[in-house]
Amino acid sequence: MTLFQIDFEPIGKRVEADQSLSLLAVAQQAGIALAAVCGGVGVCGACKVRLMAGELSPATAEEQDVFSAAEQAQGWRLACRAFPLSDLKIEIPPESLTATQRLQLEGVSQAVDVAPVVSVRPLRLTPPSLTDLRADWDRLMDAFPLVKANPQNDLAVIAQFSTRMREQDWAGQLVLSAENAVIGTLSPAARPYGLAVDIGTTKMAIFLVDLSTGKAVARMGAMNPQIAYGEDVVARIAYANQGEADRLALQRRVVETLNMAITQLCAEVQIKAAQVVDLVVVGNTAMHHLFAGLPVRQLGQAPYVAAATQSLSFPARSVGLDCAPGARVYLPPNIAGYVGADHVAMLLASQIHRLPGNSLALDIGTNTEISLSRDGKLLSCSCASGPAFEGAHIQAGMRAVPGAIERAQFFDGEWHISTVDGLAPVGICGSGILDVVAQLLESGQVDAAGRFTAATQHRVDHPQGGTIELVSAEQSGTGKPILVTRGDIREIQLAKAAIRSGVEVLLSESGISADVLDRFLVAGAFGTYLDLDSAIGIGMFPRIPRDRYRQIGNAAGIGAQMMLVSEPSRREAEAILDRVAYIELTTVADYMDIYVDAIIFNRTE
Repeated sequence: MTLFQIDFEPIGKRVEADQSLSLLAVAQQAGIALAAVCGGVGVCGACKVRLMAGELSPATAEEQDVFSAAEQAQGWRLACRAFPLSDLKIEIPPESLTATQRLQLEGVSQAVDVAPVVSVRPLRLTPPSLTDLRADWDRLMDAFPLVKANPQNDLAVIAQFSTRMREQDWAGQLVLSAENAVIGTLSPAARPYGLAVDIGTTKMAIFLVDLSTGKAVARMGAMNPQIAYGEDVVARIAYANQGEADRLALQRRVVETLNMAITQLCAEVQIKAAQVVDLVVVGNTAMHHLFAGLPVRQLGQAPYVAAATQSLSFPARSVGLDCAPGARVYLPPNIAGYVGADHVAMLLASQIHRLPGNSLALDIGTNTEISLSRDGKLLSCSCASGPAFEGAHIQAGMRAVPGAIERAQFFDGEWHISTVDGLAPVGICGSGILDVVAQLLESGQVDAAGRFTAATQHRVDHPQGGTIELVSAEQSGTGKPILVTRGDIREIQLAKAAIRSGVEVLLSESGISADVLDRFLVAGAFGTYLDLDSAIGIGMFPRIPRDRYRQIGNAAGIGAQMMLVSEPSRREAEAILDRVAYIELTTVADYMDIYVDAIIFNRTE
């Protein structure tokens, strides 16, 4: 019987199945916590999924009752009623999962003075009467002369103002931009809030911030829904280049997720969405462009330049965000085509440009950005590290969901593992496969080239050749063994070589060696959960004293919050662009030699 390959996104789980199993059964066997309240008989509608590519069995009567004709045309199906007829890519929306993925929200905070770009003024106006027939907006302009001549005031703001004044007995608070444009009107006791957002290729971190105190009062993580259209930046660019409708679809999916987050976060702290009066959004250059509605074709073609590197500001409603009618979105500058505003935010949060001596900071992801500061002079580069550390392209790989192996050690001839939330293992995420490779190398079960040796234990036969059994079928949560193949080790070699070669180029261009680095800062979700000893052990990071390493969490998210609550932080971020030099690795004369050298475990030591 023909086996089909099925990709479940945004879980990042790739499995094989034949047409005898429903998508629900395939997901359950793969350890994916897909909701099925009715037990899979097609009546609860909880197991909604979306077909992104491939062919499924025809929609059943039960599905036609659940989904409208438009929804069916968009690919929505019930997993319990749909059977594969080809290779598939399936999107699982958040509401169809019973467990959420681990997302990195926290970071090392930086103290800044609260000085947001928006200001709040008390407002009390004389209501209209038969002897005072001034228009509502004229009444405001007479009380606030600076507002009068501002061309940024618009219909949505005026409409809210007229309604609110009557609801609030002509009293409240006026929220103004730095240019004295009216952003919105608040009730007398309401506080203004802002939203700081880090749009990663895979994950999004969203923070609701009280602009009066500068404190984040609620936060949430979400998967970037664009992942259903491509795992990495290059695939998304290719999808967007199919046509304007496809590019705008990528923008719309992110905006939908942000609107859901605004609703959820505001409900959590019992405020109204209209109290969200300012937004700061960061992301890599591709995510930045797709969110802002900018073209990305030029990012996919040499010489890979951005449409814009300067900071941007535009009305939130222009991209469909539900918040205060005059709220604006601020995007800090990009450094280059593959070093974006998220890296600028990370640099701002880490403050390496202000630290004495030599500092290196990197944010590991599908694309890894690295900056080296030598007494405040910055060099940056970007490395295509690939999705292996997200669990992609790994035999049993998956993202950091409950049941994913996140730690592994080998001693006494056996593998000892720990999983996310302590559940039975169903696959292995990035930090877990990193540990496995490091332990195989340390125990002599693989050589410097990544090949299994005569000392390798727990070998099993597999079509891909050299393979070990990490978890037996009896111990796994899927009833199937969890395997690690020679191909998995190769994927880690390539990913670590991309990162290490980028580090080596920056060191070389700065004229220093790794041993004179005063600090090595590791940011991002994967950077938070990885074991530094494993990263150093395989040669991904240089072998320098451990006390020089620091894992700083979601520094991009922290930087976004800093710019939300502090106008001077925005100016500092923009000034970073003037002091950083970007190095395109492909133009470095001996880069390929450096990269190939870094593939071999510990060769660069």
